[in-house]
Amino acid sequence: MRRLNIGLTDEQRQGVIELLNQDLSDSYLLVVKTKKFHWDVVGPQFRSLHEIWEEQYEQLTENIDAIAERVRALGGYPIGTMEGFLKAGTIKEQAGNIPTATEMVALLVDNHEQIIRNLREHIDRCDEEFHDQGTADFLTGLMEGHEESAWMLRSFIEGEELQADGSQPEKRKTPVGV
Repeated sequence: MRRLNIGLTDEQRQGVIELLNQDLSDSYLLVVKTKKFHWDVVGPQFRSLHEIWEEQYEQLTENIDAIAERVRALGGYPIGTMEGFLKAGTIKEQAGNIPTATEMVALLVDNHEQIIRNLREHIDRCDEEFHDQGTADFLTGLMEGHEESAWMLRSFIEGEELQADGSQPEKRKTPVGV
């Protein structure tokens, strides 16, 4: 392969590629979880959640492709196996059980928020440590998408919550500011 001459050292590019591969892994694990919940959700919220999650996993799929292509543009190779995604990612699988619809939403909110926190750190590192403002800008766009997805899901479970069987859960107090 021809040597890249894009104003970043090999070390800078490799550092950014590692961050992008973690973001790719988290996105892939989140798309798998979102699709699984899309298939498994039941209850009075079925149609709404089924449609929201379809929109979200389609957007995640586009993001995955864009992240992988960014890795390639920087001269690296994207992770492409579940083993690799599980090793590099910070998102955990939800294997072995089927949560209620409300629990599914809460788990996905937690995952989007984890990715948002990771992206904030990666944006700072791309800019300050690796001097790759292009990737920092790219990651900012991804972060904004995750912020919107998390907001939509949080909005879904605010107020009256219903269990998958339609019953109302035990009331919980939420501290102010949380």
